[in-house]
Amino acid sequence: MRIASRSALAVAAALLAVPALAESSRDASHAPTGSYALETRHSQVLFAIPHLGITDYYGRFDKLSGSLNFNSGAPEKSSVSITIDMTSVDTPSHELIGELMGANVFNSGSFPTATFKSTSVARTGANTGTITGDLTLHGVTKPVTLDATFGGVTQDPFSGADDIGFHATATVKRSDFGITGMVWENVVADEVKLTIEAMFQHKKD
Repeated sequence: MRIASRSALAVAAALLAVPALAESSRDASHAPTGSYALETRHSQVLFAIPHLGITDYYGRFDKLSGSLNFNSGAPEKSSVSITIDMTSVDTPSHELIGELMGANVFNSGSFPTATFKSTSVARTGANTGTITGDLTLHGVTKPVTLDATFGGVTQDPFSGADDIGFHATATVKRSDFGITGMVWENVVADEVKLTIEAMFQHKKD
């Protein structure tokens, strides 16, 4: 009984040591206006490509960086820039990871990064909008429009900084970026669906 009591006390102490989760708001006007840095530990870029016409095959990039200039009073005046480390591609198949980084697909030796830089933002609802920008991938730059949803603003329970989050999706054609000619090209679709979960942390002065 004493051992059990000590264990219960240890668990309780550990729980009390964890900062309480701050209340979040979906109102963009509650977020500070200013510069934000991408919180890379909690941000992801995932891609899905139809395989054999019956399933979507997913992958992701593990290393990202970026910045956001956010205008809470007029979100359409905001701008964002994201850089993806193409050597950080990750899939369930280690063999495929090597192929994707190789010269026949992403060619990460010649093009180690991909970038997205916004050119315009438009509001489509209280918490939704479109972000149009230039996507540079595989040495090719094309305009891409993201459908974005503002996830909310909250105070980070550990650092005390203000965090804001976004969910965004887009569909691109790999052929537009010269990603063609793979031996398995005939078993995958040309269209690739992108899903982005981006968390930004406010840079306090």
